[in-house]
Amino acid sequence: MRFFPLYLVIIAAMIGCKQPTAPATSTAPATAHEYTRAADVQWAAPRGFDLTMDIYTPQTKKKKYPVIIMYHGGGWLINNKSIMDEAAAYLASHGEYVVCNVNYRLLGDLDNSVTMDEIIGDAFGALLWVRENIAAYGGDPQQLIVTGDSAGGHLATMVATQGHKLTTGQFSAPAYHFQPSYLPAAGLPENGVEVQGAMISYGAFDHLSSALNGFEQAGNIFWQLGGASPRGIFGSAYSPQDDPERYKMVSPVYLIAPATERDYPPMLFTVGSKDQLTTPASIQAYLNKLKAAGHDDLEYWVHEGRNHAFLDSGSNEFLGNEFSRDAVPALERMLTWLNNNF
Repeated sequence: MRFFPLYLVIIAAMIGCKQPTAPATSTAPATAHEYTRAADVQWAAPRGFDLTMDIYTPQTKKKKYPVIIMYHGGGWLINNKSIMDEAAAYLASHGEYVVCNVNYRLLGDLDNSVTMDEIIGDAFGALLWVRENIAAYGGDPQQLIVTGDSAGGHLATMVATQGHKLTTGQFSAPAYHFQPSYLPAAGLPENGVEVQGAMISYGAFDHLSSALNGFEQAGNIFWQLGGASPRGIFGSAYSPQDDPERYKMVSPVYLIAPATERDYPPMLFTVGSKDQLTTPASIQAYLNKLKAAGHDDLEYWVHEGRNHAFLDSGSNEFLGNEFSRDAVPALERMLTWLNNNF
């Protein structure tokens, strides 16, 4: 995530502030089907910190459904799965997909000691838990799709492209592998984990540049809103100046493998045309790098006239977003992509 002048960061940091608003004209299809919601299913407790997810299952009488694993946004410092409640429900009620809306640790959790590699470990842990347990909720563990917006888009991208880098050990040089916060009873899969698709909404791809431009400093109000003192995303022992490789290892833009070496799943990228936080240019730059490496099963969609965080539940007066007006067209675009691929 790029670091912007304070007034832009303040606006972006207000993502997730649900405000009452007059109903907007909805572009939702007239018909929807019922779904069930299993709320606050605990799936892990890394360092004693309980992690939960909500699981939405369509009630259309299929034996099993492809599964969407959803990671919320909020700068890795604010929000929780509730900010994606409406998006998760929409996908489950307008498409035939089980949706797992996931909580992960934030940087300010556990007395402001959580590190970025641990957050990525939570994202992988949720995937492993879903793969092992989702059949009980009607999901197909062989058809897993990750999605996320902003910070969650970063996590979904890491899961989609770095599933071969898992370990039961520490995040350390030279391998820099990730320790999932949930381990299957049989242990880690020998060849890592793969997903069958990814939908990335206004994702953040470069932690090194972000840190060099001030993300870890007091000028970033995300830390204040998250109730934590600004610090390095790996703690005080590391800095982007002295340890750039560590920062690169959590940044998708530096981790693209040639297609001749590693297949990536089909991927859909979306962004608002007026997004000043994760700009269309930054999304296009990452896409260009993927294409240059030989990855071609990619789609790109610009949501015209929209700002950052257009998928959030409720309304956001600071960004001018409202769910039924701004999220629904994007979710319909996602459903079209999903239905074409699954």
